[in-house]
Order: sequence, then C-alpha cells, then structure tokens
Amino acid sequence: MLSRIPFHIGLFLLTLLALSPQALAAESRDPATHFFDETWGDLQEELATASAEGKQGVLIFFELDECPFCHRMKRSVLNQPGVQAYFRKHFRIFTIDIEGDVEMVDFQGNATTQKDFAFKANRVRATPVMVFYDLEGKEIMRYTGATSGAQEFLWLGQFVTEGHYQKMRFTKYKRQQARAARQSR
Repeated sequence: MLSRIPFHIGLFLLTLLALSPQALAAESRDPATHFFDETWGDLQEELATASAEGKQGVLIFFELDECPFCHRMKRSVLNQPGVQAYFRKHFRIFTIDIEGDVEMVDFQGNATTQKDFAFKANRVRATPVMVFYDLEGKEIMRYTGATSGAQEFLWLGQFVTEGHYQKMRFTKYKRQQARAARQSR
C-alpha cells in the first residue's frame, strides 16, 4: 500500500509525524529515578557517601504532596536531562515530605521523622524549599519556592558549586547571569 503513495506525499506525511507534539517536546526523564537518589533515610551516611563520590554536598528538596509548585518543578525543571546531569554530578539529592512520619537519621546521627527534620530542624513552612548542605551537614544555601525554569535552577546550582554564595546573594548572581546571556546573543 505504501508503494502506491507518491513520494512527495509520503515525505509530507513523515514530516508531519516528525513534527508531532511528542516529537517537538523536549526530552524529559522521570525525576524520581534520574534526579533524586535513593536513600535509606540516614543523612549522616549520605554525607559519607557524597564525600566518597567526590560530591560537594547534599541537596534536599523539601516538598508536600499537595504542593502545585513542587509538582511544577518536577514536571518542568527536575525532569530535564541537563539539570539532572549537573546536579547529580555535584550533589547527593533527596526529597523530604514535610508532613512525613517516615523515620530517618539527621546529619548529626539523631533519629527523627521527616516532618520533625523539616519543621523543627530546618524551619520549613512552605514548599518547595531546596536546601544545600556541605559535606559536614551544615546548611550553605536555601532557596524557597519554585524557580522560573531550568535555566534559573542551573544558575542556582552553579551559584552553590562555584562558591558565589559566600560573597553575594543569589538575586544579584542571577541578574549577572541573565545580563551575560543577553549580551552573548
């Protein structure tokens, strides 16, 4: 049957197929398996693993099941292969449910629950909150809310990995990066 279709019509149909919404959509991968690391809930052990793997620290994504901003981050930012590769190269990454009753061990080796770790130890009240910890378990950077997109989230990662957090606020760094991007066009 295909042999009866004129070549130019067949080419047109193949072009339409290639331009389908699925083909036009950027590649994305499930953040549960490609962004977040699996854990047994022992953050002290995770620090040792991060150090052994040559990572710069741990990133915790504090979330809530009903949080639309958390879902947007997972659906449009944390699912991007470039984002996944960059962050997995530099950090061990975990998610914490701020209402979770799951038992865990904090960075100091104390038994706690996810919700106590979020609320009492880290004062997380809104979600999402992304907290970066160094290899000693000390908080070095906190970002509350969803980023505007993958580029801003990558800038956040660079801000931490390159040590800019030690000398300026992220808003200033982000403005500098946006200005440099506009000038390079």
